[in-house]
Amino acid sequence: MIIKSLELADFRNYETLNIHFDRGTNILYGDNAQGKTNIMEAIYVSATTKSHKGSKDKEIINFEKEESHIRTYLEKEDVEYRVDMHLRKSKSKGIAIDGQKIKKAADLLGLLNVVFFSPEDLAIIKNGPSERRRFADMELCQLDNFYLYNLNHYNKIINQRNKLLKDIYFHPELKETLNIWDLQLVSFGSKIIERRELFVKQLNEIIKEIHNKLSGGKEDLAVKYEPDATIENFEWKMKENQEKDIRSKTTSTGPHRDDFIFIVNGIDIRRYGSQGQQRTAALSLKLSEIELVKKMTKDTPVLLLDDVLSELDSSRQNYLLNSIGDIQTIITCTGLDEFVNNRFEINRIFKVSGGTAEMISENV
Repeated sequence: MIIKSLELADFRNYETLNIHFDRGTNILYGDNAQGKTNIMEAIYVSATTKSHKGSKDKEIINFEKEESHIRTYLEKEDVEYRVDMHLRKSKSKGIAIDGQKIKKAADLLGLLNVVFFSPEDLAIIKNGPSERRRFADMELCQLDNFYLYNLNHYNKIINQRNKLLKDIYFHPELKETLNIWDLQLVSFGSKIIERRELFVKQLNEIIKEIHNKLSGGKEDLAVKYEPDATIENFEWKMKENQEKDIRSKTTSTGPHRDDFIFIVNGIDIRRYGSQGQQRTAALSLKLSEIELVKKMTKDTPVLLLDDVLSELDSSRQNYLLNSIGDIQTIITCTGLDEFVNNRFEINRIFKVSGGTAEMISENV
């Protein structure tokens, strides 16, 4: 799978952009705040319909404009596709594949699989549970439309139940309707729990070997899923916590409170690991994500490395760059020294400056 080209109109700081990528390694370099990450963001939106930053559509449209366009040309199993996105400040986005409008994001997800790696991801181990849930959700939504369906419905029910909990304060008689929402929450939530359990099992089949090599054979890494409720006790916990939820006006039980724990040599490294251990585990996680996509889709994802190399020491840089193999990779950086020093093969270099991206060399 490769991205052949990307066209932008009024996206972030780009009035227009037309950039053609090589199927190998592409470098976007330039000073900070020139638009390198914006290109990565546009690719990520094309693949997932969402910004990797969590930004809303109206925030990524050029400040002075009301709408924005992203057009991505990609090649998958020798077939070319065109993905068009029409972002609007006052309406929901429009999406088309090869000129045919689609109604649901699920119809797009999985067409273009990307693995996005940024400096923020290096802190995924030590940060709060919401970031680890988001990692699992974004990966599973790309790989499993059924998971996306269940997650969307679960989130809608959570919002409706929380609204009802607030309304009960003024209208106590509404309490009788809580059980209806609880049963739906358990139904969709149980499917999420089941799929996350499988996801962690699949991840552990890959991550142990990667981390062992990355740590020079010194460490064994395992990911442990810690659900807030199990499939077996979910319904009971919902009933048990009803009164507490009414008082707090929020839903306290369910997969939206799950966590994922990273264990190195038997130790929870979020609590007791060094920063080096945490960063190495995060790198192992991202490399495992690549292998998991390969395994499940029988294809390679597009790897997006957004200014992450500067955050890694030379040994981790080398391991990451040597692990890329035959994957199309797009890398942003402020300088080219790390690639020159590592004698790393570069297929295309673009200079990004002030909302422009100019190819300055090829097959370095």
